Amino acid sequence: MRLHDCLASANGYKVRTLFAQLGLAYELVPVDIFAGESHTADFHEKNPDGRIPVLEPEPGRFLAESNAILLFLAEGTRLLPEDRFARAQVHQWMFFEQNTVEPNLGTARYWRLTGREPQQPEAFRQRVAAGTRALEAMERHLHTRTFLVEERYTVADLCLFAYVHLAPEAGVALTPYPSVLAWLERVRAQPGFIGALPPYPANARVR
Repeated sequence: MRLHDCLASANGYKVRTLFAQLGLAYELVPVDIFAGESHTADFHEKNPDGRIPVLEPEPGRFLAESNAILLFLAEGTRLLPEDRFARAQVHQWMFFEQNTVEPNLGTARYWRLTGREPQQPEAFRQRVAAGTRALEAMERHLHTRTFLVEERYTVADLCLFAYVHLAPEAGVALTPYPSVLAWLERVRAQPGFIGALPPYPANARVR
């Protein structure tokens, strides 16, 4: 299997972590998204939307969207429940991540780290406010739970971890959310968890 990815991507980080946790071998194909390499005609053949990561499970077959890749790789493993309702709850939290966490905390972090924040201060404040509401929802849910679904670690936890643990880089402190902080530590303690997300390269900043 091949993974077309940028090491600084939190969405790619989800997939690389799952590879490690499942003990699966893969070839990393670097894509410099900040140099426009994901918006070439060749890359658009892999993902018409021009985004990473893209999984190539076999030559000529391509799967985009990090959460779709997580579900594909986790199929038949301990990280994706067989029970229909529990599986739907995994999907619920992964949809929540894409609807409320990644577009807000992820975007605010990107704007802040690449020097784009001053260009759109009101939009930045809106993203931070929406990201804060997402953390409040997670805090309510995790207050009496060990993990997001059925007291067991699943791909939903890995999915949410990617951007939630980076919230401080978006300007959102995690100290008001003790249950979320405790959950983050439980996720980090899972076997096979990889190290920190690499920083953005120098060419990511606005010139």
